[in-house]
Amino acid sequence: MLFGFSFSLISQWRLPLLATSRKPLACLRGLAVGLSLFLPAMDSLAKEIPRKEDLWSLRPVVRAAVPQGVTTSTNPIDAFIAAECRERSISPLGPTDKLTWLRRATFDLIGLPPSVEEQDAFLADNSDGAREQVVNRLLASQQHGVRYGRHWLDILRYTDVDEGMPAASGIYLWRDWVFSALNQDLPYDAFVRAQICGNRAQVRTKMTATGHRVPIEPRPDDLFALGFLARGATERMNSDHQLAMSAVETISIAFLGMTVGCAKCHDHFYDPIKQTDFYAMKALFDPLVLRPAELATAEQRFARGREVEEFESRKRALEELIERLIEPYRSRLYEERLQVLPPEAQAAIRKPEKTRTAPEQKLADDYFPILRIDSPKIKEVMPSAEAKQYDSYIKQLNAVKAPESLPVVWMVQEDSKRATEKSYVLITGDPTRPKVSEEVQPGFPFGPEKLEFREGRRETFVDWLTAPDNPHFARVAVNRIWMWHFGSGLHASASDFGALGGKPTHPKLLDWLASEFVAHNFSMKWLHRLIVLSETYRRASSGTPETTASNQAIDPDDRFLWRFPVRRLEAEPVRDAILMVAGKLDLTLGGKSFENSKATSASNRRAAYMTRGFRSSADVMPDFLATFDAEDGRAACSRRSQTVTAPQALFMMNSELVEEASASLAARLKPALVGGSITAQEVILGFRTALGREPTESERATALDYLHDQPDRLKGFAWLLLNLDEFIYLR
Repeated sequence: MLFGFSFSLISQWRLPLLATSRKPLACLRGLAVGLSLFLPAMDSLAKEIPRKEDLWSLRPVVRAAVPQGVTTSTNPIDAFIAAECRERSISPLGPTDKLTWLRRATFDLIGLPPSVEEQDAFLADNSDGAREQVVNRLLASQQHGVRYGRHWLDILRYTDVDEGMPAASGIYLWRDWVFSALNQDLPYDAFVRAQICGNRAQVRTKMTATGHRVPIEPRPDDLFALGFLARGATERMNSDHQLAMSAVETISIAFLGMTVGCAKCHDHFYDPIKQTDFYAMKALFDPLVLRPAELATAEQRFARGREVEEFESRKRALEELIERLIEPYRSRLYEERLQVLPPEAQAAIRKPEKTRTAPEQKLADDYFPILRIDSPKIKEVMPSAEAKQYDSYIKQLNAVKAPESLPVVWMVQEDSKRATEKSYVLITGDPTRPKVSEEVQPGFPFGPEKLEFREGRRETFVDWLTAPDNPHFARVAVNRIWMWHFGSGLHASASDFGALGGKPTHPKLLDWLASEFVAHNFSMKWLHRLIVLSETYRRASSGTPETTASNQAIDPDDRFLWRFPVRRLEAEPVRDAILMVAGKLDLTLGGKSFENSKATSASNRRAAYMTRGFRSSADVMPDFLATFDAEDGRAACSRRSQTVTAPQALFMMNSELVEEASASLAARLKPALVGGSITAQEVILGFRTALGREPTESERATALDYLHDQPDRLKGFAWLLLNLDEFIYLR
C-alpha cells in the first residue's frame, strides 16, 4: 500500500521535475513539494504500526477446548471445523468415494498416483482401520521424504545452480539430508536446529568422569544440514555479507513467519521490527565463513589420483600430436605477422622474455593480440588432408574427459577474526557503507532484552526460536503443513504473521494444533496423520447444486472447508505421474541432480532430483518445471503460483515425454487383451492406471467406440487419458 501511495505522490510532481530538469532550483523546489506530501504520510503510517503486544501472533498459544456435540467424528480437527460451519449455517459436504480419497492421500503424502494393486487392496478392505493402514504405509514410504522435502526446500531456497554460489558442488547433500530427516520423522525443532547449528541435539556439552565439560559431537550426517546456511553465500569468506543477510531473511520467513528482511534498508513499515533488529539478527551470522569438507575415503583418493594421471597422459599425447601437426603452419603465420610490425616491436618480441626491459615487455604485450594465431586461421593454410587429420585429433581430445572431482560438501564455521569484529547497520544493505555511528549487538526481534551467548550466538538464538513457549514457532509450522494439505493455511499468509498478514480464519484450531504439535514432540508425521485421517480431509469436492449454491453464498472461497478444495498438482508430481503410469519411474533415492536435457537413465528419476536454479548466461530451469510454476530457488517460496496457461496444455499434448508415456501405457494395456479383442477391461485398466478410478458407463462406451476393436488405437486412448484435466488435478 505504501509503495502504491508513494508512487501516486511521485506522479504528482514527476512532470514538473522533468519539465524543469535544466533548472536546478526549480527541480529542488519540486522535490521539496513532493517530500512535504510524502513525509507526513510516513509519519501517519508510523503511528499505525502495532506494538509487539498488539500482534496476535506474539500472544501465547492457548490450547482451546475441543467443541463438543457438533460432529460424530472423534478427530478434534472435525469438531473445530464443524463448530465454525454450524455458526455460519454452512452445510459441509459428505465424504468422497474410496478411490478418490486414496488418490488424494497418495499424491499428497508421497507425490505419486496409487497403483492398481494398491487400489484393489484398499477396495477389498472394509475394516474401520483401512484408511489408517493406508496412511501409515504412505508415511513409512521413503518417497514421503521426497514429497515433503520438496515442499520444505521451496521455502528454504534450495537450488542446484545460482550465480556465484560456492556451495553448488555439494549442495545436493543438503537436499538428501532434508529428505532423510523427514523420513526419519526428525522432530521439527531438531530439524531446524540442525540446519542452523549443524547439530540437532538440544544438549551440546557433557561432563567427563574427570570433571571436565566437553562438547558432544554432533551426528556426522548433520554436517550436510549446514548446506542451508552455505547456500546463501556468494563468497567463501562472506566479505559481501550475503551469507548472513540470506540467513536472516530465510530463517525469519520460514521459521518465524515474519518479514524481518523488510527492515534491511529501513524500519519495517507495518510491523514492530526496526532496522537495528535486522542487523542485530544478522550479527548472529556475521562470523560465519565457508569451509569445504572432503568426503572421500583413502581408496577414493588413490583411485582418483590414478584416473587423473591416466587422463593427463592421454591428453598430453593428443596435444603433442596436434602440436607437431600445426607447428609449421603456425610458425609461418606468426613470422608473416611479425614482419609487418615496427622494427622496435620486432626487436622487443624476438628477445627472450627474461631479457626484456619493462618498456619492451609492455610493447610485446600490446602486440600479443595481433600475433595470436587461432585454430581457424591455421586450418585455412593447411592442406585438406592435414586439416581433416587436425579435426580428427581435436575430436579425440574433446572426448577425453577429466575424472569427476572428489565429493565435497561446503559447511559453515565461525572465523575467530570475524567473531571479534563489530557489526553495524549497513546503509541500504551495502556492506561497503556501514553506519559506524550505529553499532549493533547480536540479537533478534521479539526475543528477550538481555541475552547471554554462553554456548554461541546461533545456539542461543535457536534455543529461543525452537522453545515450546515461542508463540511463532509451532504456529508457523502447523499452518504451513496444513496449507500443503489443503492449498491454503488456517492463516492465509503462511510466511507473514505480521500486521499485513491478517488474522487466521480458525484461530482456535490453529492454537490447538500448535499446542498438540509441541506435546507430540514436534512430530510432523503425527500431524500429517491427524490431518489426512480427518473427515474434513475426506470431504467431497463437489455436491448437489442446491447445497453448493447455499454454501457458496455464505463462503464462496471455501475458507471454512465445507468441501475439499480442487487443486492442480505441482510440476514434480505431474512429471512423476507421467513416468509412473508409463511404468518407467526410477524411485532411487539420493545422489546428484540430473540435467533433463541429457538423455540418460537418470532422466527417469523423480523430478525432485532434476537440476534447477538460475544463471544469467544460460537457461538452467528445465522448461517443464518453469511451465508448471516451479521456483528456481532464488527467493523463499511460501506457496507456488497456480497458473493455467497454453504452454502447459501444449506440453501435455505434444511433448516427447507424454508421447513416449502414451506408447508405454498402451503397451501395458495390450497384455490384457483377450483373443486380440479390445473389451471393457482394457478401458477400465487404463482409467484405473492413469486416473485412479473406474470409468463411468458413458466414458466406457465412448472409449470403446473410439478404440473400435483396433489395438493400434490404444496409444491414442492412453494419450487422451493423460490429457484429461483430472490427470493433473486433485479433487
